[in-house]
Parts: sequence; structure tokens; C-alpha cells
Amino acid sequence: MLTPAGPIPLSGTMGEEVVGVARVTLKTIAEHVGVSRMTVSNAFSRPDQLSEDLRTRILTAAEELGYAGPDPAARALARGRTGVIGMVLTNSPRDAFTDDVAVGFVRAVAGSLADAGYSLVLLHASGKNGVVPARDIAMDGAIVYSCAPATAAFAALRERHLPIVNVEGAPLPGVPDIGIDNATGAYQAAQHLVDLGHTRIAIVVSALDADNSSPSEAAVDTASPTIAGRMDGWMRALGQADIVPTLVGTPALGIDDILRERIDRMLDDPPTAVLAFSDLAALEVMERAKARGILVPEQLSVVGFDDNPLAARVSPALTTVRQDIDAKGDAAAQALLSLLREEEATSSQRLPTALVIRASTAQPGAAGRSEKTSSRT
Repeated sequence: MLTPAGPIPLSGTMGEEVVGVARVTLKTIAEHVGVSRMTVSNAFSRPDQLSEDLRTRILTAAEELGYAGPDPAARALARGRTGVIGMVLTNSPRDAFTDDVAVGFVRAVAGSLADAGYSLVLLHASGKNGVVPARDIAMDGAIVYSCAPATAAFAALRERHLPIVNVEGAPLPGVPDIGIDNATGAYQAAQHLVDLGHTRIAIVVSALDADNSSPSEAAVDTASPTIAGRMDGWMRALGQADIVPTLVGTPALGIDDILRERIDRMLDDPPTAVLAFSDLAALEVMERAKARGILVPEQLSVVGFDDNPLAARVSPALTTVRQDIDAKGDAAAQALLSLLREEEATSSQRLPTALVIRASTAQPGAAGRSEKTSSRT
């Protein structure tokens, strides 16, 4: 058994002796084992440089001496890598994780990075008290999730010349961009309502200031690439059917009081169908319709987007557009790992979407037909 380094006497109050334990270092271990400090360092950071027997002796000595391990900052400096990947979120982690889709994406990224030996740290886009996480936290690269390119975090990452992968954001030169085929998914959703015979259709959307307006009355341009893609798909399908939708939106990126008030106004004279920018927004419409006594889907068909786990569990189960969150997370992680290996990463990747038809959609006037059937029986 090896004996730890002896106590260091310190002068205490009233002449009492205070005893402390000297910090165990690589040099301490080297002297006990009888090797160089560099050999001990290699046992931790470059094990392939030592025989198995020698490395075992060094690690055993380190454990018995109570060695806490190499200083992380010094080790990262020596390797030129931290082993840490940052993920920049538009909102704080508390706000971002109100949606299971965001949670699933983070989980998928973290899993793929862990398989490659990296850890994930979550960063919010804006700093407080002068701290900008994207500028100040040591990391090897970053995944920017659904952020506008004008954010301070994006600028800080570019200034640091770190490898970056952009997910569901505005394309930037030289930055790999991972996303889903929002336009095709939205087109399929709108076409589904058209095929059912709906002509009075509303679109409930974020990042767009529209208070029960027609497209000609509202500025349909949006700063969100995700919403822009979905708007493109919805409007193309409805335009081909000569249907002019009602737009119900909010300037915010998610569901807020403005959107709730505007949904309520929409339900004063409800359309027969609603296309929502997310499953959470679709569920908001369904809850508010239920409070008014409006039946889904008999009087109001509702279609969401994302296929949040809640979509299949609510009643009626929600018709929606499915995106593969695990595939998107893995694609983002693999693109960044390629950059870290100094390999050429795909500049843009669009993952497929698919319409999932459930019980929240039906032909318009289904309630009336249901009543007639009941009266006959």
C-alpha cells in the first residue's frame, strides 16, 4: 500500500496546528512509481504509448494516492479538444422543453454524440450579466437549433471559427444545414382537407402577425425558415383549389396570449377546418373549440404538424405531419462530427415528412350527417 503525501502544518488561531493534505499531482505519482511525469500523463491521455502492465501500476498508484485525475482545462489544452459540443437554443432550456419535439431532438443529438465520445452542453441564445455562453464556454463545435442568424450566439460562434451545424434555421454560406421537408408535409396536410371537401379553412401559425386576416391583408413573409416552408406548402395546395384561407398568427415563435385571443376570435365564426403550425397549436385549437361546444371533427377538422407523442394519445387522435426526430438529431450530430474530423459535410440535408391521418379530420358537415343517421335508426 502506498502512503499519501504527508500533512502540511499550517498556523492556526491561538497556536493550534491545522493539518491539511498536500494535493496529489502527476509528479507525486511519478515519484512513487519511479517513472517520469510524462509517462504518468500518457497513462491517462495516451494509453497506447504504454505497456498494459505499466499503465496498470500507474493507475493503481493514482487510485491509492487519491489522485482526482488530470485538470480538465489543462488536458483540453494539451489535446486541443474539450470533448464538449454546445447546442444553442432560441429560448432558455426551460422554455424550449415545453415541446416533446425539442426534447426528442436534444435526446437524439446527445445519444449520437455520446457514442462518439462527446458530451452535450445546452446554451441559450442571449446572455445575462455580460455572459454569452456561445462566446465564453469551451467547446469543440456547436449545433444551432432553430435560431435566427442575427442572434448574438450565432455571431459569437462564427467569430470563434468553431465548426457549426445549423438545424431548421436560415441557410448560411459554408454552414451545413439540417432540416425537414416542411413544404411537402404542409402541402399534404392542406391537400388532405381539400380532398375531404373543406373550403373554409384557417391557418394557425407563429412568427406571423395576422389577426383573422386574408393573405392579401397580412404580411405573409416570416423570419422563421420553418414557418416559411410550411406556409409555402399550405398556400400552394389551397391556391390550386382556389381556396383563400384565413390567417391566425402571432409575432412570437410559439403559443402566447396573442395567439390564444386570436384563436378565440376565429372560433366566434369558425371555419370547417384548421391547419396548425404544430401539434401543440392544434391541441390549443381543439381545447378552445371544446370549451365552445364545437365538435372535432364533426364541426371542425384539425391538422397539426410534428407528430408529437401527444398527438396519438388525445381524443380524438390528431391528424398530423410526422417528422423523424431521431433521424434529424442523428443527422445534425453526424454532420458536426464530420466537420470535427475535417471531412466535408453535406451542405444541406432535408429529411422526409409524412401525413398521418387520424380521427381529428372528417368531411365538412359530418355532424349533420351523423344526426340524420341517428334519427333513421
